[in-house]
Amino acid sequence: MPESDYPDIRELHLFSDMADEHFLSLMRGAYVQNFPPQIELITEGDPSDFLHIILSGSVDLFSTWNGRETSMATVRPISTFILAATVKDAPYLMSAQTLEKSRIALIPSQDVRAVFDADGNFARAIVTELAQCYRSVVKVQKDLKLRTSLERLANYLLRKQKNAGGAAEFDLDYEKKRLASVLGMTPENLSRAFKGLQPYGVSVNGARVRIGDQEDLERFAKPNPLIDDFTT
Repeated sequence: MPESDYPDIRELHLFSDMADEHFLSLMRGAYVQNFPPQIELITEGDPSDFLHIILSGSVDLFSTWNGRETSMATVRPISTFILAATVKDAPYLMSAQTLEKSRIALIPSQDVRAVFDADGNFARAIVTELAQCYRSVVKVQKDLKLRTSLERLANYLLRKQKNAGGAAEFDLDYEKKRLASVLGMTPENLSRAFKGLQPYGVSVNGARVRIGDQEDLERFAKPNPLIDDFTT
């Protein structure tokens, strides 16, 4: 791996407090590869040979069963995926595909597990990372099981608006087919949900969303940090 990539990776919480010699040991066994769009990086069910770090671009994590497919998450720089399979030496539970031209660092999973045993700070950082991932999964499950499709879309839009700096107008992160999958809907249900939010001041034109009545939408959505705040 080029040493020019070391500082960005070192800044990740996962690697920030580990001993220098252990970090360099991981980097010596790692390599960086550029991938074009729509390339499958990993396939669910395969052995977890590498810990992946996305340095540029974006990656879709998805799963398939019985002829159906769903998007689980989108990974953007700079972050790792899929850590749990690497630590547990277990098969991947999700597949991963590049959404655009992406630069990915790959660290052999056996090296990660070896340093986990040798470096207490690295081990604690992994536990913290996995705990955060677990809490995010619980929040996603609460969102799916406790809210109607209309409520899920309303709260998703409020989260995206917050990430966009609170502006009344902002662009969706996903194309609508993928957004429907992420929210647990069909594309037809998503279209109906957007129409259902019109009385609450929501309008959409392509990927552009406008929230015309903030208070009315929030009264309907009832955002809750125990579901919607993925930073805690």
